[in-house]
Amino acid sequence: MRSKYLLVGVVVAVLFSVTATAIVVAGNLDPANPPASTSSYTLEDVYDRLNAGTAGSESTFTEPSSGPGTGTMHTLNDLYALVGERAPVPKTGQTTFYATGDDGDLEKGVAWPIPRFTDNGNGTVTDNLTGLIWLKNANCTDTVGSIVKSTGKLAWTNALTWSNNLASGDCGLSDSSSAGEWRLPNMRELYSLIDFSQYNPPLPNDRPFENVESDYYWSSTTDEHEPAKAWYVYLVKGDVLYDPKTYDYYVWPVRGGQ
Repeated sequence: MRSKYLLVGVVVAVLFSVTATAIVVAGNLDPANPPASTSSYTLEDVYDRLNAGTAGSESTFTEPSSGPGTGTMHTLNDLYALVGERAPVPKTGQTTFYATGDDGDLEKGVAWPIPRFTDNGNGTVTDNLTGLIWLKNANCTDTVGSIVKSTGKLAWTNALTWSNNLASGDCGLSDSSSAGEWRLPNMRELYSLIDFSQYNPPLPNDRPFENVESDYYWSSTTDEHEPAKAWYVYLVKGDVLYDPKTYDYYVWPVRGGQ
């Protein structure tokens, strides 16, 4: 009889231990209190950014304790469906209609955010379409990395070195950046600035850049067929061309990107 009671006691003790452990684990799955006030973007902001390219702003709000009612906000399903509809290629900027079915007629592509650019007030400009951060001064003539750039133009290899050594304190920068964060943009990054509704230079009207030259700007991309040459963009019409790397062209560094 004694062993029977002992067995029952052991079983009860084990069950109590398991139950207590489950309670502790379950109690850790959720926070002790509901979400507090936070500064963030709403689902409506995200939806508008995807749908029309509208640049919203962070707002301070308190998360609701229950789900939204009908029509109060876009759902995650709405966002998921919208993302699936978006083309991965942005609009060209051209809006002039020349023929049925042309670019100006259809205006296909991801909408540009409004505003397209943000002047960060520290010598840099953020492109809200690509997330890339550009040097505000598109023709800085400072000496950087022991590379003299008094004319604004450099051969391709020097353009790489100059860009790689750019840092806060150079070219009006006060962004706390260090050498190695800046670089010469690749061909697609440089070309992403082109607005086909503009001419000389073919850049968006709301650009906050300074000293943009209507001339040739190096990219970091080498021509695969002729490795002694590299690609560049002509900032008069937006032409994409390639020339020997020994030629002297303008340099416009960028940082960030994926």
